[in-house]
Amino acid sequence: MPRIDIARWLTGAIAFGIAAVAVYTAAFGVIDEIYQRSITVGASVILVTLTVPLVRVHRSGRGAVRAALLAVDGALIFLMALSLYWFASVYDELESGLYDFLPLDILVGAGGLLAVLELTRRAFGWPLAALSLLCIAYALFGEDLPWIFAHAGYDLETVMRTVWYSFDGVFGFIVITVISLIFIFIVFGSVLEATGAGAVLLRIAVSLTGGLRGGPAHAAIAASGFFGTISGSVSANVVGTGVFTIPMIKERGFRSSFAGGVEAAASSGGQFMPPVMGAVAFVMADVTGISYVVIIGAALMPALFYYASLFVAVWVEAARNGIEAIPRSRRETVSRRDWWMSLMFVIPILVIIGVLVTGRSPAMAGLWATIVGAALGAMNPEVRRKPQVYLQALVRGGEQCGRIMVAVAAIGIIVGVMNLTGLGIRFSNMILAFAGTDLFFAMFLVALASMILGMGLPTIPAYLIIVLIMGQAIENLGVPKILVHLFVLYYGVLSAITPPVAIAAYAAAPIAGSNPMTTAVQALKLSFVGFIVPFVFVYNPSLSLVVGFETLPFLWVVARLALAIWLMTTALGGVDRGRLPPWSRVARLALGFGVLLGMSEIQIPAVALALALLFVESRRAGNANLRGGNGGVGRPPSPDTDPKEASKP
Repeated sequence: MPRIDIARWLTGAIAFGIAAVAVYTAAFGVIDEIYQRSITVGASVILVTLTVPLVRVHRSGRGAVRAALLAVDGALIFLMALSLYWFASVYDELESGLYDFLPLDILVGAGGLLAVLELTRRAFGWPLAALSLLCIAYALFGEDLPWIFAHAGYDLETVMRTVWYSFDGVFGFIVITVISLIFIFIVFGSVLEATGAGAVLLRIAVSLTGGLRGGPAHAAIAASGFFGTISGSVSANVVGTGVFTIPMIKERGFRSSFAGGVEAAASSGGQFMPPVMGAVAFVMADVTGISYVVIIGAALMPALFYYASLFVAVWVEAARNGIEAIPRSRRETVSRRDWWMSLMFVIPILVIIGVLVTGRSPAMAGLWATIVGAALGAMNPEVRRKPQVYLQALVRGGEQCGRIMVAVAAIGIIVGVMNLTGLGIRFSNMILAFAGTDLFFAMFLVALASMILGMGLPTIPAYLIIVLIMGQAIENLGVPKILVHLFVLYYGVLSAITPPVAIAAYAAAPIAGSNPMTTAVQALKLSFVGFIVPFVFVYNPSLSLVVGFETLPFLWVVARLALAIWLMTTALGGVDRGRLPPWSRVARLALGFGVLLGMSEIQIPAVALALALLFVESRRAGNANLRGGNGGVGRPPSPDTDPKEASKP
């Protein structure tokens, strides 16, 4: 008789239930706000307990240690279930103000908090769990701190009322926002992945970029950008597309760490690429009260420049290593069927935009996109042969929803403490106290803090925690709200490639067979311009297309940013049309920053000098080629180059 894996079946049932409720909520609205918040958090904690058990974390075999670890997981599940039951049974009396707290209430609530914190640590590492614990300690003991950190003082009962027995903490507004707006888009992304839409996109991307030197590396950038916009997780995007792209990049002659870095950087950028932006666009619209259409309009140009910088960086690396374009005879060809199958991705995206433009809710847009995507999936013969992929897609989507909800519950602790103690205002005041009226210094501090706070987190939780703690600081200096939110989103996302956590690099490194830190360094180098783009659109609002747009300033900043991308990327790679001497690399880097400065007395001379430098070095490289050299770039074409192609001008 076959052995039944009870944990596996239970995990699948809970994950399917979360996904099914997400679809129902998108169609008909929240079932019961009190119970849906609490049960979803509880189910998510139990789901993550089963999917990331301690015996797997510690790789324990048989014996007493394994039994003890299983007992710990069982205790966590019991504590979570008990604390949720307790919360539901006393909530009405708590709301009426007629309930007297007992020590047992505090003890049971603490058990629920312990389960949330432990599963957060298990799923996302120590940073978020430690920050949540630190906030609880701050609420209990912060009255003894010096300077602006001191608060009025709160006892254990007040803290537990806030973070557990109310809708200000673990079960706060972020939970219902994620349930009602974001879960359906996570399910949507899972359905598209299961039906093969991602594989078709990759084939098309490889075909369209085959004539470029970077070849598969450029294809990885394009495919990850397209797929990343519907994926709410950088790591999922890296794994989903990286298993195909990274081996192809390595096969073309790129280093393993570079192949992993390309995928990590490109997958991260998908989180701020319209139209979906990893579903964070809808959360941003809900948090700010700004129209979704305005948000994706503001995000478009910065995202395009980020990807343009990646394309240039790959071209430079290919030139540096003498890697030529794939011969025409060996390039991937896209059949009529592939273009037909691409509708599995294109039409659902158009459905999202169309439904939103008509004024319907983001949840309804996600629902219709999921339905249309599932229906179009039948175009794939593999799906028709194995229709169970739809069930598997719902289970995978439910698992991803559960993991994100655990992080959101931990963020609820931080939000509850912030509301209780005024911690967010204190952070804002601290930044303003350090920076004064210096906008650049304030933005630098917020960018640094955003990368620290976002490390190891999925995009939506990272964005929420950063904007709630740090966003007000820049807004107080007069920066428009939408630019503030985009600014912190960029650095929250880019924390995925920033050491020491660099979660995207850790996801890409095993596929590439490279060292995670070396991969992270390569991703940082590739994304260097991406760290500058947020400063550019804050100082040049016309780049956003929606804030103070003027045609001439827009064209001027586009030209300067394009020039800066070329200068900085070639400086870092050490190659343009030929090898660059050290003095030229330093000059290009300095001029790249100069053309972006807001002071016209520096900006205009920097543009003129940069253009002159590029012209002189281009002429020099051209003369070297005429004399029979190749400018010292890389090595000759590889032996497998098609001779017919090599002979073409």
